Order: sequence, then C-alpha cells, then structure tokens
Amino acid sequence: MKLENLQALTTEGKNESTQDLDRLSTRGIVQLMNDEDKKVPYAVERVLDQVSEAVELIVAALEKDGRLFYFGAGTSGRLGILDASECPPTFGTNPELVQGVIAGGPSAMIRAVEGAEDSVELGIEDVHKYGVTDRDVVVGIAASGRTPYVLGVLQEAQAIGARTIAVSCNQPSFINKGVDVAINVVVGPEVLTGSTRLKAGSAQKLVLNMLTTATMIKLGKVYGNLMVNVQATNLKLKERVKRIVMEVTGVSYAEAERLADQAKGDAKTAILMKLTNTSREEAAQLLNLTNGRIREAIQKYS
Repeated sequence: MKLENLQALTTEGKNESTQDLDRLSTRGIVQLMNDEDKKVPYAVERVLDQVSEAVELIVAALEKDGRLFYFGAGTSGRLGILDASECPPTFGTNPELVQGVIAGGPSAMIRAVEGAEDSVELGIEDVHKYGVTDRDVVVGIAASGRTPYVLGVLQEAQAIGARTIAVSCNQPSFINKGVDVAINVVVGPEVLTGSTRLKAGSAQKLVLNMLTTATMIKLGKVYGNLMVNVQATNLKLKERVKRIVMEVTGVSYAEAERLADQAKGDAKTAILMKLTNTSREEAAQLLNLTNGRIREAIQKYS
C-alpha cells in the first residue's frame, strides 16, 4: 500500500450501513451512530495484549526517571494532550511526566494548522524541541497509521534510543515500522466517511485511558480503586480526599478532615498517619522509602 493511497485505508472506507445517513430522522441518525459505537470496545478488546505490553514498557521507563510523550496531529494530537493533562490532577504527577504534543503547536488544539500533519521534518523537530531522550517512551498516535508528522516523530525517537509505541486504527499501519509495540485498533469505516474523530477517536481515547491509568496503578498511585494521589486543588477534590481517608481508615468525617489538614491535603499521608499511628513526617518518610506505595509502606511499618 502506497502512502498516498488513502482509499485503501479502513478508516477512509465507505460504511455500507450508513449510505442513506442524510435521509434518516434525527432519532435514526443517533441510533445508527450508537450502533456503530458499540463496535469500538470489542475492537479494543482484540488488542489488549498489545496494550498490556505497552503499559509494562511505560512503567519500566517511568520507574527509571523516564517520561511518557504522546505525539499526534488533529484529533489524535488533541486526544494525547487531553490524556496527558488529566494525569496531574488525577494522579498527582508532575506535568513533565506525561506530555502531549500536537502537530502545529498548542494553537492547533483549537484551530487546525494546515499542513502541519504532512511534515515529517516537523515531527523530527518536535522530538528535539520537547527534549525527548533515550530514557523516555514516545507514543505516536495516528488513526490512519500513515500521518507523516507521526512517522517523523517515531523515526527520530527510535534514532535517539527512546522506546516507541504506535497507536492506529488501520492494519497494516505505516507507523508500526520499527516500534517496540504496535497497537492497531481496527474499528472499521466511520459513520461519516473518513471522520476519524468518531469511532477511531473513541478507540484511541479508550487505549490512552488504559495506558496512563494502568501505568499509574502499577506505579502505586492508586490504593484499591481509590485515587489516593489526587491533588486537593479545589473544593471538590478536597472533599474527595476526605472521603478517601474515611473509606480506607473507617474514621468519621470530622476525623478525616483533621487528618487531611494535618497531612496538608495529601490522602496517602493522612491514611498512613491513621493506620500506622505516625506523625506526618514519619508517614511521609515511609512513603518516600516505598516510592509512594501505600501497601508497601504499611507492610514496612508493621
């Protein structure tokens, strides 16, 4: 398949079940869209082995002071930025740890930068602009699997020695070449021909959710199914910290509030203070010794 032969791509194919889309009632349109969307999680299920492999690769890199980068153009780039931007408030990570980069720069988040996705050279430049090193993991996201910008990113990242992951919605996919893990979520032709912000976008969103969430769980930023590393930066999140402390330790709301205040809003510290009967300083030291893993900290103390 030649790079220019877009018609050969599944994501550009014609969906036979939606040929009369413009003749349907509003209810008929949304029903048909919903029917097509139901296919997405099944497509993701078929690549869970590859997603798991990618998570293990990311965890290994982050444990050695590496970072995770998402690079993409258009919808794919926006989805990468969205996932990266949610990590600090959800998991208390440094904004530098997971970064999203879109072809054409930050302004392309809101308004398309014409031609940016077609430049291999721009992809190469951005790898250096954002300081990618051989300790990092680079995820190239392209629904079509052939976006020149993403090809440039992945080729340069590999040359630097970074680990690379490709996420696309076509098979075969050009961006798979040379990567450590290839995740190809084939969801079939779109309801609206070629509009990959639909099923392809949903599939990419699900995969990116898995990559960061599973990684953060493995890194000890989750206890049970609770966001114990959440940063209490607003009223809602301050209340969430108190509820987390209550659920884990069984204390009253008033006691959880007291512990949270003493722990300066850090749920992990508050939980350890209660469960191990230690001071904030002692709890913080325990967490430091176990790289923030609560279960290990409790075991080490006992």
